[in-house]
Amino acid sequence: MAAKIISGLVEKRSLDRAAADVIRQAITSGALAPGKRLTETELSTELNLSRSTIRAALQRLMSEGLVKQKPYLGWEVASLSSKDAWELCTLRSSLESLAAQLAAANPNRRQPIEAAFEDLKAAAKSRNQKRITDSDLALHKAIVVLSGHKRLADHYGLVEQQVRMYMASSNAILERPEMVISNHRKMISALLRGDAAASERYAREHNKTSGELLVRHIQEKEAKQTKKAASRKL
Repeated sequence: MAAKIISGLVEKRSLDRAAADVIRQAITSGALAPGKRLTETELSTELNLSRSTIRAALQRLMSEGLVKQKPYLGWEVASLSSKDAWELCTLRSSLESLAAQLAAANPNRRQPIEAAFEDLKAAAKSRNQKRITDSDLALHKAIVVLSGHKRLADHYGLVEQQVRMYMASSNAILERPEMVISNHRKMISALLRGDAAASERYAREHNKTSGELLVRHIQEKEAKQTKKAASRKL
């Protein structure tokens, strides 16, 4: 009896995770846009799963920061506010600058960093925004892994999907896709030559520059939305 109960729980948990994977992919690919309303009934029908399984999947995605639950309104795909962007920028700066500093001392750093940077170059050349974001995140994750700092990597994993959303928004407002390469070049050069202090400094500068640009962009959008809402009340 106990074995059957455990087996049932494992199967249900697997379905929760599978449903979360499908919805997560739809969000990170842009198929489900920020602000899009999500209903348990529609998702249940589309994925042929129970509403309780869908609810558990959405709760998992909420813990990752990809969806939000609004009282009386239900679920929706999360969108970045200027405050969200600022928090992610400052958090990334702390985690990634430490990771870069530590990774610079890793004797096995060259091949993974060069491979990840070449992949980012190819992605920028393709001008495919999803591919650029995937490669950008992969590069930073490679640096985190090379840091050899397990707790840092664990914390980065907790916000990984939010960082992906942040990167997608940040890269989308660049004047040219190729700018993503120049934005990383100083940090990559410092890492490859093993300069820990410069790696830390350039990682912090990279986050500061891109973060300020994104926060300002979102603030301008928020100001327009506030002005538009105010004009409707007149």
